[in-house]
Amino acid sequence: MAEPLDPDAALMLLVKRGDMKAFEALADKYKQPIVNMMYRMLRDMDEAEDLAQNVFIRVYQSADRYEVTAKFSTWIFTIARRLCLNEIRRRGRHPAESIDSSQSDNEDQAPRQFEDVKTFSPPESILHGELAQKIEEALTHLPDKQRLAIVLCRQDELSYEEIARVLGCSVSATKSLIHRGRETLKDRLKPYLQSGAWEEKGPKLCR
Repeated sequence: MAEPLDPDAALMLLVKRGDMKAFEALADKYKQPIVNMMYRMLRDMDEAEDLAQNVFIRVYQSADRYEVTAKFSTWIFTIARRLCLNEIRRRGRHPAESIDSSQSDNEDQAPRQFEDVKTFSPPESILHGELAQKIEEALTHLPDKQRLAIVLCRQDELSYEEIARVLGCSVSATKSLIHRGRETLKDRLKPYLQSGAWEEKGPKLCR
């Protein structure tokens, strides 16, 4: 029995036929996850939003050549990865050096916030707020590919196999990147974590 068609891929096939409502539905679903990914890699919200817009421009421009060879989420995150890494290379430096430039103009200005798909119960909200900030800071110190693997791992719709396809490496290499990244983050976050609290109370980084 043939596997059912990925619903998002089905929408993209409608886009291929000129259906703008299908395109808008895909943009509504994936815009925030793509922006979040770009922001965590670049630490610049304006740049993240601009690159996310470019992702959807690429998606629309590629519609007439689109073929269902993988889940739509894998395809669109692969486009996002390429644009993101191109931007990092264009900057000519490691993104760990990048802090939202809008904050540097005014030290008293609160950092820009971005919506995340993960939610936490009220008793954990204080811990989450402080720990999430430390996680974002620690992420900037990871090598680009480890960082991207961790960021993609937070996307619930992506399996390890799909993350591997986005990264262009094997599943075992992907799991190794994620493991090393998590261990580095745990080491950096030791002062902010109670014993055994990483999985139970800390914000979810990955499966």
